[in-house]
Amino acid sequence: MNDINLEFNDVSYAYNEGENKLQILSGASLKVMQGEMVALVAPSGAGKSTLLHLGGLLDRAQQGEINICGQATNSLGDRARTLMRRSAVGFVYQFHHLLPEFSALENIAIPQMIAGKSLKEAQKRAQTLLEILGVGPRSSHRPTELSGGEQQRVAIARAAANSPKIILADEPTGNLDPETSTLVFDALLTLIKEHKSSALIATHDHDLARRADKIITLKNGKLVPIKL
Repeated sequence: MNDINLEFNDVSYAYNEGENKLQILSGASLKVMQGEMVALVAPSGAGKSTLLHLGGLLDRAQQGEINICGQATNSLGDRARTLMRRSAVGFVYQFHHLLPEFSALENIAIPQMIAGKSLKEAQKRAQTLLEILGVGPRSSHRPTELSGGEQQRVAIARAAANSPKIILADEPTGNLDPETSTLVFDALLTLIKEHKSSALIATHDHDLARRADKIITLKNGKLVPIKL
């Protein structure tokens, strides 16, 4: 049986809006297996970003437990959560958030060096990822010299730079045309399969979601499987 890289066990989370309580998750459970891509499809405001923030340890579950690679995280202190997030989780956002003053290769090398790799090791890994994603010849270009699809593929490479077990993506193709969206999605899928990691991807694109291993949505605070 494959390993479980990300697991939600009866997780609840709510916001207080004035005198009102907005319940986002209510006993939500989910397992994302090694090598698996899960697409999260739900309307705007349903809580997709909240779910990703919880899975990436940016927020803390109010009830229930979130396990990353078999380790319970809710009782961990802030430093331990930060270290786990740095080593086990990669984030991809709708906007690439690349550092504009650095090249594509440097944007991917920097998080590796923060994690302790040498400059040579980090650059070699960065170039390898760029080659896998089909943007190797663009390694010396800064973000403003890259197309939107190229920028997003560099962002995916950056998310994968430290070989995380989990990649969390929030509308990673939201600003791209259909053809470029397919290229970016293919790149993400390639990395997940080759690195035996996992991905939880929030998307409005039903065509892309159908290519995931399974599709889930949020319904009454629960995570439930759906077919598109």
